[in-house]
Amino acid sequence: MVSSNIECNNLSLWYEDSKALDDVSMNIKPNRVTALIGPSGCGKSTFLRCINRMNDEIAGVRTEGSIIFEGEDILSPKADVVELRRRVGMVFQRWNPFPKSIFDNIAYGPRTHGMKDKARLSEIVEDALKKAALWDEVKDRLRESAFSLSGGQQQRLCIARALAVEPDILLMDEPASALDPISTAKLEELITKLKQRYTVIIVTHNMQQAARISDFTAFFYMGKLIEFDTTNTIFTNPGEERTEAYITGRFG
Repeated sequence: MVSSNIECNNLSLWYEDSKALDDVSMNIKPNRVTALIGPSGCGKSTFLRCINRMNDEIAGVRTEGSIIFEGEDILSPKADVVELRRRVGMVFQRWNPFPKSIFDNIAYGPRTHGMKDKARLSEIVEDALKKAALWDEVKDRLRESAFSLSGGQQQRLCIARALAVEPDILLMDEPASALDPISTAKLEELITKLKQRYTVIIVTHNMQQAARISDFTAFFYMGKLIEFDTTNTIFTNPGEERTEAYITGRFG
């Protein structure tokens, strides 16, 4: 699967009268990992949620600018939000499996989109779990509760659930922040593999994690995109003094 560029043009967002994003523009390349970094409250998670319109659920939100995906502005009132959210999967900071079996967690999305064939559902579940590097650990436990899995396994289950509907883009909002080091290492290894099929955009507070797994890094500060470049450039030769100050720990 080859994903398309995401072109963000002059994006601003307000929560009521509070401006959370200020004139953000960037071009996110397909089949790469892009890390969004910056101090708490800088707008990175707000930006992430714009890409699948999750901010729509918050009262008083309004936006200006555009996000172009495959030639269409996903922020347009005419955009098909249901289809957008199928194509743009989301994995949250805290794993959130449904109170169902492992199998039914993965099958939930395809069933919602009309898949009823049991044999095909089984194929989809197996494929998604393999892509999430979880199949070998759960293939004999598919009818057990998802809550029987460890935290790291539950987070990979949530990734598999997102992959089951065949998205193009995978959004991750601090997916490793609640995991132990071993589970974090497994997740990071998985993310580097997923970019072969998907465009991955990850919010992280962990500078070392961003340096390890991302191809591009965007530094946000006070709602503004301060710098966006290859991760190597951002971490070794940033063009902005504020970027260097944040990366070296002088603030944030």
